[in-house]
Amino acid sequence: MEATILHADLDAFYASVEQLLAPALRGKPIAVGGGVVLAASYEAKALGVQSGMSGRRARELCPKLIFVSGHFNEYQRLGDAAIGIVSDYTPLVERISIDEAFADVAGCTHLFGPPDEIARTIRQRVRRELGLPISVGVARTKHLAKIASQVAKPDGLVVVDPISELDFLHDLPVGLMWGVGPVTQERLAAAGIHTIGQLARMPGRSLEGLVGCAAGQKLGALSWNRDPRELQTQRRARSAGAQSALGSKPAQECIYRPALRHLADRITTRLRARSLSGRTVTVRVRFANLRAVTRSITFNTPVATTTVLAEVAERLVRAVLAQYPRERTISLLAISVSHLIRDERIQLGLPLGSSRVADRAVDTIRARFGTEAIGYGSVLLNSSHSVPDEFRELAERELL
Repeated sequence: MEATILHADLDAFYASVEQLLAPALRGKPIAVGGGVVLAASYEAKALGVQSGMSGRRARELCPKLIFVSGHFNEYQRLGDAAIGIVSDYTPLVERISIDEAFADVAGCTHLFGPPDEIARTIRQRVRRELGLPISVGVARTKHLAKIASQVAKPDGLVVVDPISELDFLHDLPVGLMWGVGPVTQERLAAAGIHTIGQLARMPGRSLEGLVGCAAGQKLGALSWNRDPRELQTQRRARSAGAQSALGSKPAQECIYRPALRHLADRITTRLRARSLSGRTVTVRVRFANLRAVTRSITFNTPVATTTVLAEVAERLVRAVLAQYPRERTISLLAISVSHLIRDERIQLGLPLGSSRVADRAVDTIRARFGTEAIGYGSVLLNSSHSVPDEFRELAERELL
């Protein structure tokens, strides 16, 4: 089989956009954010600055770090333009975030040349037309193409020959694999597994014992580049969610109630904009010791109003805290809504007609004057604004 799958990924996207908009920042360590690092340039990353790091810690690592506020409309515009360039060469494009996408060029080589030539042309156009660096990986499968684009960073191109793909894959760090996060990587390292090749040679039952049955089977297959997934050009939303990192806050109602209201507001706004509602509500509570507890409830009728979702989430969180009375500190809260249905009427299913009217009024005002024009008082009074909602919405764009 030919290597015809491309994975295109804009490099340090948010920071690169800021350096594009302000040429004086080019070549300097910059971070988008303030109290929290939302994104960092390669110059800052080289000194240990990472996304999600506190601003204080980032300045300790990099005293010359320059913080800039985000230009969120520009992120959206340039991200769309870059994916549009990829789409000029094939209709088979699967966008997986604001700044990255897969593309299958198998049926387009007679028009634009072999896959590696198409990849070079895409990179040249993105640099010339948008002024941004982009890395591209070309391989036989989605998983390997994504790994290849990571190896290509920054601003590079890696084409993996199917004949030698396992030689390429097995020498790489296991952390590059799709589905290997920090926790899984630590477990594998404790067992002496540092490369993908070492994982590939690990007996299946031993691997499943380390990471679980489903994850073990998936990682085992991917370590041999067995990835049958095809591109999904029109993905159907399965859930809508949002989360908020609280740092280290007391597990008290005055803390979690405004946070949950804010999350519910963000989620239901996106749902209503697409005439969607959902029957299952799930919350996740992470405590200071990194223990995470998940609780969910499924209704016969769907939910789409902010008030209803917030109240359901609060009940679920209270149930979690009652079950773990010794946990006194919360570090993260998350809400998701699943079992989505499309209904132009958005049937609420609960006798809260005033909530429906209020939500529609809020949606109308925000559509005209922006998301910051109106909000819930309990949220505004308790919000630290460490992570702007515009940035959160961009990060969650592809969830729905």
